[in-house]
Amino acid sequence: MPFQFQRLQIPDVILVQVSGQPDARGFFRETYRQAEFAAHGIPPFVQDNHSRSMRGVLRGLHYQKEPHAQGKFLIVARGEIFDVAVDIRKGSPTYGKWVGEILSAENGRMLYVPPGFAHGFCVLSDMADVLYKVTAEYAPESERGIRWNDPAIGIDWHYADPILNSRDSQAPLLRDADNNFVFK
Repeated sequence: MPFQFQRLQIPDVILVQVSGQPDARGFFRETYRQAEFAAHGIPPFVQDNHSRSMRGVLRGLHYQKEPHAQGKFLIVARGEIFDVAVDIRKGSPTYGKWVGEILSAENGRMLYVPPGFAHGFCVLSDMADVLYKVTAEYAPESERGIRWNDPAIGIDWHYADPILNSRDSQAPLLRDADNNFVFK
């Protein structure tokens, strides 16, 4: 089995470790197998996305509210990021708490962020290519965000002054966010 699945401090967020098969030409790495992922509670994916960002760029914290909520599975194809998931399910014992992991092309770590979580990442390397699979198609009418530096959440992003777009820099605080997730 090429995958190791580890539930993090917020158990719905799953770190997936994969090993590659390096040789003189480079490496081969399997990054997804539906049957194994399903056996660990990760649903199938319906859309793939690719983003490229330079050092210091912070993307997030993003989510799509119901009925278009997305689970996200992130893989770094080039570079290194600090990837974060924030529990925004009202009534959850971990509401407003976050987990973060360093993902890179070299370390073979990937992260599954389920629906009900806001997601973001910042780039630690000169450049990063991030590939992510999602469990629901993009629906702009359901797209929402939470401010990256909300003091009630308290994420240590590794940068005091990241590069943001206007939407992310002006996103509401968690307490004011348009969020219809409820912990079940």
